[in-house]
Amino acid sequence: CVRAVRSVPGVTGLVSPARRTEPVPCPLRGRAGGMDLAYVCEWEKKPKSNHCPSIPLVCAWSCRNLIAFTTDLRNEEEKDLTHMVHIIDTEHPWDVYSVNSGHTEVITCLEWDQSGSRLLSADADGHIKCWSMTDHLANSWENTVGSMVEGDPVVALSWLHNGVKLALHVEKSGASNFGEKFSRVKFSPSLTLFGGKPMEGWIAVTISGLVTVSLLKPNGQVLTATESLCRLRCRVALADVAFTGGGNIVVATSDGSSTSPVQFYKVCVSVVNEKCKIDTEILPSLFMRCTTDPARKDKYPAITHLKFLARDMSEQVLLCASNQNNSIVECWSLRKEGLPVNNIFQQISPVVGDKQPMILKWRILSATNDLDRVSAVALPKLPISLTNTDLKVANDTKFFPGLGLALAFHDGSVHIVHRLSLQMMAVFYGSSSQRPVDEPALKRPRTAGPLVHFKAMQLSWTSLALAGVDSHGKLSMLRISPSMGHVLDMNMSLRHLLFLLEYCMVTGYDWWDILLHVQPSMVQNLVEKLHEEYMRQNAALQQVLSTRIVAMKASLCKLSSSTIARVCDYHAKLFLIAISCTLKSLLRPHFLNTPDKSPGDRLTEICSKITDVDIDKVMINLKTEEFVLEMTTLQSLQQLIQWVGDFVLYLLASLPNQGSPVRPGHSFLRDGASLGMFRELMVVIRIWGLLKPSCLPVYTATSDTQDSMSLLFRLLTKLWLCCREENHITEPDDALIDECCLLPSQLLIPNIDWLPINDGIISKLQNKQLVRLQFGKAPGLVGHTVSSQFDAFVRAPGQPKIDHLRRLHLGAYPTEECKSCTRCGCVTMLKSPNKVTAVKQWEQRWIKNCLCGGLWRKMPLSYS
Repeated sequence: CVRAVRSVPGVTGLVSPARRTEPVPCPLRGRAGGMDLAYVCEWEKKPKSNHCPSIPLVCAWSCRNLIAFTTDLRNEEEKDLTHMVHIIDTEHPWDVYSVNSGHTEVITCLEWDQSGSRLLSADADGHIKCWSMTDHLANSWENTVGSMVEGDPVVALSWLHNGVKLALHVEKSGASNFGEKFSRVKFSPSLTLFGGKPMEGWIAVTISGLVTVSLLKPNGQVLTATESLCRLRCRVALADVAFTGGGNIVVATSDGSSTSPVQFYKVCVSVVNEKCKIDTEILPSLFMRCTTDPARKDKYPAITHLKFLARDMSEQVLLCASNQNNSIVECWSLRKEGLPVNNIFQQISPVVGDKQPMILKWRILSATNDLDRVSAVALPKLPISLTNTDLKVANDTKFFPGLGLALAFHDGSVHIVHRLSLQMMAVFYGSSSQRPVDEPALKRPRTAGPLVHFKAMQLSWTSLALAGVDSHGKLSMLRISPSMGHVLDMNMSLRHLLFLLEYCMVTGYDWWDILLHVQPSMVQNLVEKLHEEYMRQNAALQQVLSTRIVAMKASLCKLSSSTIARVCDYHAKLFLIAISCTLKSLLRPHFLNTPDKSPGDRLTEICSKITDVDIDKVMINLKTEEFVLEMTTLQSLQQLIQWVGDFVLYLLASLPNQGSPVRPGHSFLRDGASLGMFRELMVVIRIWGLLKPSCLPVYTATSDTQDSMSLLFRLLTKLWLCCREENHITEPDDALIDECCLLPSQLLIPNIDWLPINDGIISKLQNKQLVRLQFGKAPGLVGHTVSSQFDAFVRAPGQPKIDHLRRLHLGAYPTEECKSCTRCGCVTMLKSPNKVTAVKQWEQRWIKNCLCGGLWRKMPLSYS
């Protein structure tokens, strides 16, 4: 698609637009398909006030799969507009958090930070506001700090770079080591504190040509500085911000006219004497190629879109010029090239090797033919580094979703095109744009009246989903096929999904958009492959990712009826790991200068070596003085201790039914590591019971003289010995199974609260049918087959509720404010009822996120 017709010197600095390399234009034609609507969510029509799209309309998508967008709330009685910011979680799009932004003028920019927990908004009056979660709730936000350039509209906004950049190597997606697939790129932060810690802040560009930088100091103060981009200030209609590996910032600007040059500036930020300082430098500029074509010289008078291809890729820029009906898109790249030296100067001072003078030149990579008018552009966020010579490699991997950018048109269609070659990868036709793909744009009849089209859109962080807000203020969620609509074998599609799941596992990003493409037939294969790849990593990395992979497996198994029971097991394992870490961390060495392992490590080592079935004999080998805690601390942990005891009893009682994989707890019966953790906790609980008997788990036994703890430990140890070695698992003997069969006659088997009610939308989207939703109104969706089987393991509405993390009973109709996880649905009280240090330590494990990694959202008191 990109082929030089003639060799012409490139552009250096601000030069004549006639000297340019001419690429062959790329028509946006290709295979139709590759995208489909998952759901749409719109506003309820009210008689006296309604939401209308703001002009301009902006939206942003965070790495936690939170979407922020703007509307104007029109009140017809008062004839005024309220500028609103809306934040939704993609799993519960109807649960929208709408806040009056307080901006007096229309909001022009929205920008998430790298963690996805803070949001910047800027308006046409120069005000910038920073929004943060209230109590770590995804549906409760507050404005904390901000800055302003009075009366000067903001046209571009970005957080400063934190220096973290991870490169994806698509060509190595089959490698076994995560270090080969994802490598850390040397990238300097925009500004650092003492010790090299990145300094937080943001940068904005205004319409009058000013650049303003605000820095957030650790003490909460904000340092702000404003500087002109150049000495001759001019109007800036469009701008964008990117970052270089050396810690500098690059700003691209345009006055909106295609006959004017696109200017580039280097911005350096520093702190001198507790004051922020900004230095700017002019970089080479460029003219759009369409201005040199005699047939198009005056056809596209305005530049409507100006975007760097990525925030950390300042060498590549995308430009779009438009008229009232059509647009043209061009992709440019900045190269460092040698400057030819005249023969006369060569004779005087020969240039050899790397002494040749170098100069920066903008070169055009590709351009499109005449298109319908472009209404919005969405760029990919996957950090796939493509150089100018990567076009052949890019074509070889053209079906990988992260290589494409999205163009929305006024006719309602959306095209995914390659980020460098601009070749078609996938296409979506809206209801107003159903027509043959090969029909030329200029020959299509235009319908009367305005067409519905996306005014703003964003790609997800894995480029497998696209969110767009149309001209009626409606939010649409589109799936983008991993194969881009092309026929690929199942192994290739699975490899793409597996590669992106591994990327989310390493980065900690949310993987909801990947689940959009997982069919029930894929679940078993994906879980097995994911486990295989995880086991190939080194022990240190496995420990870091241990909980994340369990949460990922749980979310996958939720999508298939054959694996639904394993979801219960994975969530129980997450709870077990958290309890084990918390209880072990309470142990303290008797002597502070003990040089060897911690008490928790010694407990694990001794319990793994001593295989005696008598709990008291195992306990004798431990230094019991390390287990001494305050009585109030032990009593406050009773609910967690009770869960451990109940779960061990349930597992042993279910051993005779181990042949049924649909029964919750089945996977624990062959999980030596988890059974070993239960065994360690039983020993700790036994020791604590000697100090305070009331902290022991309570069992209902048929005999008053029966030692329930000893009985369960003996059976648990026998079961653990059968599967302690992962590669040599043996079947339990008949004697053990017979003893477990007698348990229901000796002890009352407790009911296990496995999971909360699943009210998310992901399982309702598997049949590929469009789901229509309304903001502020929970849907009455017909349950999917998976959901109906899933409900067998949850409490029915109206039954007593339980705090899943504190293990406290809340009653059938709780009066305490609660929060729930946006992913697994886990429910817990918003405010802690305990003041004991040990309980606070337990609660700190999930204060920001659920144990599965999902965000919290506040629930109404009537959630039952």
